[in-house]
Amino acid sequence: MILNDLRNISDNFKTTPQTPSLFIGHGNPMNVLYDNAFTRSLNKLGVDIKNEFPIKAILVVSAHWLTNGTFVNKSKEPEIIYDFSGFPDELYRVEYPASGSPEFAHETNLLVPSIQETNSWGIDHGSWTILKHIFPKADIPVFQLSIDYHKPMQYHFDLAQQLKILRKKGVLIIGSGNIVHNLRLSFQSVSKLGENAALDWAIEFDDWAKKKIDTRDFSSLINFESAGEIGRLAIPTVDHYVPMLYSLALEDNNESIIYTHEEVTFGAMSMRCFRIG
Repeated sequence: MILNDLRNISDNFKTTPQTPSLFIGHGNPMNVLYDNAFTRSLNKLGVDIKNEFPIKAILVVSAHWLTNGTFVNKSKEPEIIYDFSGFPDELYRVEYPASGSPEFAHETNLLVPSIQETNSWGIDHGSWTILKHIFPKADIPVFQLSIDYHKPMQYHFDLAQQLKILRKKGVLIIGSGNIVHNLRLSFQSVSKLGENAALDWAIEFDDWAKKKIDTRDFSSLINFESAGEIGRLAIPTVDHYVPMLYSLALEDNNESIIYTHEEVTFGAMSMRCFRIG
């Protein structure tokens, strides 16, 4: 068994041009059906990446797979998960028939043995709603890594750094969440001001995060409470924030960070997206 594992590493871990690391503010699931500035930015991102890099597989850290412990999905044919309710029937008919990548899932486990392999998940809407625009042909294998919701922010950053080698082996790693994500205040804002409104504190925290990213002050982002009240408002729960830390932890040797979309919408939802490398 050990010999076979070593052979798999030799075959699958052949060096390729280092892939980018992405963070996508995925926002409203209905974006999968829309043609707007956000979805057009995703489409351009996918075209650029495909033209520049041989992508063997896509690893997504989604805000919507929360677990006790950290898991990686090893399904050969992951199911699409409609993990929401109350949306139009059209949304539940969207398909994204990408295959899985049990080989890279296993290699993720070999890199970090505390990451457990499982078949109990698929591709949730933190993945397929954005991948539908980035790689619409669904012709690249996709697998997901869960978020251990019981661990502190530093744990997630440190764990992601151990996965950095995957970027050199043809794996595109995407964090999918939102820097600012306060649904309760979003709903209140939309009912009063409309979907395009942006609350002042949400803009302020999004700008604060951007400055910390630009200066590579990742420590402040890990300890987001240092932003004070705007941090508490922007991140009432950490599920949508943690994927950004995974993306940033993959940064290598002061690589360029390019913002591919910048917007605060629904009052309290940042759609900021960026590409590293």
